[in-house]
Amino acid sequence: MPVEHFSGEIVVVDTAKSADQAIAYLLTQSVVGFDTETRPSFKRGKSNKVALLQLATEDKCFLFRLNKIGLTASIARFFASEKIKKIALSSKDDFAALNKRRVIAQKNVFEIQQVIGNYGIEELSLQKIYAILFGKKITKSQRLSNWEADQLDLKQQLYAATDAWATLRIYLRLLEIEEQLKRDYHLDINSTEK
Repeated sequence: MPVEHFSGEIVVVDTAKSADQAIAYLLTQSVVGFDTETRPSFKRGKSNKVALLQLATEDKCFLFRLNKIGLTASIARFFASEKIKKIALSSKDDFAALNKRRVIAQKNVFEIQQVIGNYGIEELSLQKIYAILFGKKITKSQRLSNWEADQLDLKQQLYAATDAWATLRIYLRLLEIEEQLKRDYHLDINSTEK
């Protein structure tokens, strides 16, 4: 399968001020894909705090360096907003990780894993769902990289942006499938009247 990757603008957010600016932009959107990344721990019993939060629109992805700025009040406000639909895959794990930094409200979250079975897809991983819907592969080569590195390299940035953007694309594709089904199976009530 051809490899898929995000081709829009990637913005690394590593100050509280830039976080506020990014959130101000994201609060103007109606739907945003999100994901998190945590530095892996290879020691038994040791875990790290979530280091990166990715929030993506169709053409822009913000990478919030939580290990540098923490979970700011503006980020908490974003997740508490009922106006914006937040699209996630495995959001329970993402919010558990985020809440270790700061307990946040979670409003208007759409969890792909809870509905994907309704579309005849039994897989639950982002990679497999995306491959089924789009016939393209999302590489996971950077998953175990150091998300707390002083600078994220371009491969890490692209990987992180792609994951958040892919959740949004999956959601939009599911909406298209629903609309197609409505058109295909729509019965004209007037044609059945006698």
